[in-house]
Amino acid sequence: MKRLFIAVVMASFSNGFAQELNLPAATQYLADNPYVISPTYAGIGDNFRTRVNGFFQWVGIDDAPANQALYADFRIFDQSGVGINLYNDSNGNTQQTGGKVSFAHHIILDYPTKQYLSFGMSLNVNNFRIDPNFNTVDPSVTNDRYTSNTNFDASILYRRGGFFAAFNASNLVNKDIKKFATTLNEPNLLRNYQIYTGYTFRGNRSSRVEFEPSAYFQLFESDGRSSTDVNIKARWLDYQKTGYFWGGVTYRMLNDQPFKPLSIGPMLGLKKGGFYMGYSYQIFTSEIQAYTSGTHMITLGWDFFQGISNCPCTQTAVAED
Repeated sequence: MKRLFIAVVMASFSNGFAQELNLPAATQYLADNPYVISPTYAGIGDNFRTRVNGFFQWVGIDDAPANQALYADFRIFDQSGVGINLYNDSNGNTQQTGGKVSFAHHIILDYPTKQYLSFGMSLNVNNFRIDPNFNTVDPSVTNDRYTSNTNFDASILYRRGGFFAAFNASNLVNKDIKKFATTLNEPNLLRNYQIYTGYTFRGNRSSRVEFEPSAYFQLFESDGRSSTDVNIKARWLDYQKTGYFWGGVTYRMLNDQPFKPLSIGPMLGLKKGGFYMGYSYQIFTSEIQAYTSGTHMITLGWDFFQGISNCPCTQTAVAED
């Protein structure tokens, strides 16, 4: 059991790096909040959108990873928007806190065919700390280690009707690792790239059921590893068009092991008026799953000031009739 715990701590430490590398914790970006993965989605709606996420990984194991995050994005002009993210990520004896501020601009390429192009940038601040108790893995660490780094993201998004494709480059600047280089194998090359694409459609114009298959691909420049999420969502709209229920499933895999999923799990949620709520559950396929009840994520949110932009480049939560 002790060996398993150490393995879990080491895996948690790796996940700590993953948070800094901008891997979305669990399926946050699927809770109708794509700003999680790309600054180009900042202010893409015609409202003030807020989301609060609680992510609890490997429930039942002591000091398992946990993440809490706040997201808000909104329009500031007819075709521009800003976003703010704050987060706290704890992984055993490591902790990261930080956030980002984003700006995005949305333009109309062709209105009759509903083609739009968006550009986004983020300024990121990450604070990383190692507790000295971490010497159960590395005895050379005998005092608190703390560093703060600033970085940048850049992204582009193309939309045509129900189709969307976003490309994002994260952590464009190498990290300062002077406080860590003598003791830990801390990475300084944090650049990674993501592609998020999908299509939203209905069977016919009168249907109240909407489907959204999507995929999320990411590549880490430092070691060449990559992963893909394959997702499917369905939304059931109410007749008053004031909300919807949705459900779906996600499948995450390493691209060199496509038939050995890292995790798989269901998702569900609802939106009524301005209120939003979502829940997702993930089952990991490694041996750790035998010691835990799984990973849980809860999302709560509220949308304010509906209709603050008259630009047709805004994106509604569901496809238009």
